[in-house]
Amino acid sequence: MSSLTHADYLALRRFPALDGLRAIAAVLVVFFHYGGPDWLQGWAGVQMFFVLSGFLITTLMLREERRTGEISLSEFYLRRAFRILPVYFVILLVTVVASAFYGTFVSNGIGPALKYFLTFTNEFAGASPYGQSWSLGIEQKFYLVWPLVAIALGTVVLRRRAGAAALGMLLALVVVNFTASHSNPGWPLHYFSILTGVLLAIALHSPRGFALLRPLTSRAAQVIVAVGFVGVHLSVKPIAGFLDGINGIPGHVLVIPVYALATAVLLTAMVAPGPATTFLSTKPMQFVGERSYSLYLVQTIAATILWFFWPSLSGLGQSAAVTALGLALASVLYATVEIPMINLGRRVITRQRAKAEVRAGVAAQQGAPQAPAPQSAESSRLATIGQAQP
Repeated sequence: MSSLTHADYLALRRFPALDGLRAIAAVLVVFFHYGGPDWLQGWAGVQMFFVLSGFLITTLMLREERRTGEISLSEFYLRRAFRILPVYFVILLVTVVASAFYGTFVSNGIGPALKYFLTFTNEFAGASPYGQSWSLGIEQKFYLVWPLVAIALGTVVLRRRAGAAALGMLLALVVVNFTASHSNPGWPLHYFSILTGVLLAIALHSPRGFALLRPLTSRAAQVIVAVGFVGVHLSVKPIAGFLDGINGIPGHVLVIPVYALATAVLLTAMVAPGPATTFLSTKPMQFVGERSYSLYLVQTIAATILWFFWPSLSGLGQSAAVTALGLALASVLYATVEIPMINLGRRVITRQRAKAEVRAGVAAQQGAPQAPAPQSAESSRLATIGQAQP
C-alpha cells in the first residue's frame, strides 16, 4: 500500500493507534514502579505520554485555526479542565483521606507535599503516595502556556515557516537554562519531549513538512520503524549508562531527548494504516488506552491494597497484579468520573457556543459587526481526535 497523502492525514478524525501507545506507556510505568524487570526501563513510558500530549494538543489547535481562523482559549481550557482535573482530585482526595485515617498524613509525605499537588508544581514535591503525579505538574504548565504562545506568535506563522523548528528548540533551551540551577538538574528536559510532539504536529500539518516525513507512513516503513523503536527502548539503559555524568547530569535524564525523537518517528508512522496500527487499535489495547490516565494515577492505591492483602508479592507477579487491579479501579473511575465529566464539559462548551450565536444574531440585527460563527458539530467531534494524557 502506498504511503499516506497530506490530504488523507488532514481528513483523519481520529488516530486509533494512539490508544495502543497510551496503553503501552501506562503499563510500562506501572511495571517500572512495581517489580517489573529493570531491562524494560518502564520509566520511559512517561516520555511517550509527553510526546503524545504535545502532538495531540498542537494538532487540535492547528486544525481549529484552519477551520475557523482562530483558537478558542476558553474552549481549550474547559476541555483540559474537565478532562484532567476531576480524576486527579478524586484520587488525591482518596489518598489524603486514607493517609489521615491511618495516621500517616505527615510521615508518608502527602501532607508536606499537598501544597505542590494543589498548585500543580508536583515535580518539586518530595516522595509521597501521590508522587507519580509529578508529570501532571509538567503537563499542566504546558497546557496553560502553549496555547497563549501559539496565539501570540500566530499559528499561521507557526505552520507555514520552517523556523518553527528553531523556535521550538529555542523554547526548550530557554526553559533548561532558566532552571538549570535547580536541585534536580536536567528535569526541564521533560519539556523537550513535549516540544518534540509540538514540532511533529506542526511539521505534519504543513504540506512541506508532511512531504519530508511521508516515507515513514508506508506499510513497510511502519514495520521497520516499530521494530527500530523497540530496539531503541531496549537500549535505553545502556545509552543512559554511556551518557551518565555529562555536565553532572544523570544518564537517564540525558537519554530523554533520544527517546523523545524515537517516539516522534514512531508516532509519524502510526498515523497511517498498517500492521502495527492494526495491532495498536485492537479492542484490548483500546480498553487499556482509554483508561491509561486513571491507571497511571491510581497505581499507588492498587499497590497499597495488594500489599495489605498479599505483602509477600514481588517481582513480575507484583507488577502484573498491580496493573490488573489498577485497571479494575481505573475502569470504575473511567465510567463514573472521566466520561461523565468529559460529557459535562462538552455540554458547557455547547451552551457557550449557543450564547455566542445568540449574541452574534443580536449584533447582526443591530448592525454591529458580526462575531465569528460558533464551531460546528463536526469541529466538536474533531476535538475527540485524541485526549492528551500525562
